[in-house]
Amino acid sequence: MKYIVQHTTSYSYLEPVSLCHNIARLVPRNTREQFCNNTSIRITPEPDRINEYEDFFGNKVIYFSIEKEHWELTVNVTSEVQRTASGQMKMPVYHNATIQDVQKEISELKNDSLEIKQYLFETPMTPIDEDILLYASKSFTKERSVFEAAKDLTERIYKDFEYKPGHTTISTPLTELMAERKGVCQDFAHLAIACLRSVGLPARYVSGYIETLSPEGVEKLIGVDASHAWFSVFITNMGWVDFDPTNNCLVSDQHITIGWGRDYADIAPMEGIILSSGSHELTVSVDVKREH
Repeated sequence: MKYIVQHTTSYSYLEPVSLCHNIARLVPRNTREQFCNNTSIRITPEPDRINEYEDFFGNKVIYFSIEKEHWELTVNVTSEVQRTASGQMKMPVYHNATIQDVQKEISELKNDSLEIKQYLFETPMTPIDEDILLYASKSFTKERSVFEAAKDLTERIYKDFEYKPGHTTISTPLTELMAERKGVCQDFAHLAIACLRSVGLPARYVSGYIETLSPEGVEKLIGVDASHAWFSVFITNMGWVDFDPTNNCLVSDQHITIGWGRDYADIAPMEGIILSSGSHELTVSVDVKREH
């Protein structure tokens, strides 16, 4: 399965910008289930400096600076991604591990595997309180498998919360989300992650895309007009398993991963600093097309 992903981010400034430094995380990373064959990056105006590297989590990062006056900035990234296996294939395999099984494996981790432990702890975007723990406890019971509990949590978030773009921002706290029960994919991913960590399970935030058009006869997925987000939980004998609470499904061939971190702050698509006295307008467009 091959996809062409086009992601365009445009800034329009009300006052001229004389200097900007930016970091973009828009290049899909290579995983066991996907391979990024080729990426084309077009930045207008042309950067004075540009550098590509991998961050602490292994995500692909583009740093660039523009050191001349400009009124607009456009970043267009086109990537060719090959999907090699479906996340759905994980479903029937080794799904009986309990919380205790996962915690035992984590306690025995050594060497490079120790990095999994960093996903156990709450962050400013995934704080744990009594409401979070109570919500999590309805899915995660002592004898239930982590896979089934995470699947149940995914379904409950899908049913309990309304997908409503514009109702929240990335800085909206989980307490407000819990009270109003409305948000977007980033909110739902953070909620699920906080729930998983509240019961002692490692969970990470995954940023990516969904295929723009679903196959014939399949309902269109939510979150196709911009970067999407979901969560991943570490399960004994399975490794990292990804769930999409916005669409109530296991992550599959229609999902393309950009990268992951502890929360949104680790994998924000674009962030930077500008030298200007005015505000700006931001537009983002994403198109994911399957190549036959």
